[in-house]
Amino acid sequence: QVQLVESGGGLVQAGESLRLSCAASGLNFKITPMKWYREAPGQQREWVATIDASGRSEYAERVKGRFTTSRNWPRSTMYLQMNSLEPEDTGVYYCNAYWRGDWWGRGTQVTVSS
Repeated sequence: QVQLVESGGGLVQAGESLRLSCAASGLNFKITPMKWYREAPGQQREWVATIDASGRSEYAERVKGRFTTSRNWPRSTMYLQMNSLEPEDTGVYYCNAYWRGDWWGRGTQVTVSS
């Protein structure tokens, strides 16, 4: 059974930073691409970033240059460093992995006040 557990969310002011974590278990983390999504109130869930097994990352235009994703294989953990946060970044952030099925964490709330 794959488990993805997000942490690190919180309430910050615009311009501040947060680092989210996603602890993964039950999959071969070393070879599995990982993704971040977010869901703002009243909006559809949107893709934020992908990091492949080699550490190459892709980002949505709205976060490019402000967010950085990374992964630590021995710890089976993915990170999302979020800088220069904006109120529009408010939402629940989810970790996603496709390993013999599509798996999601329960999310962590990020709230950015203006």
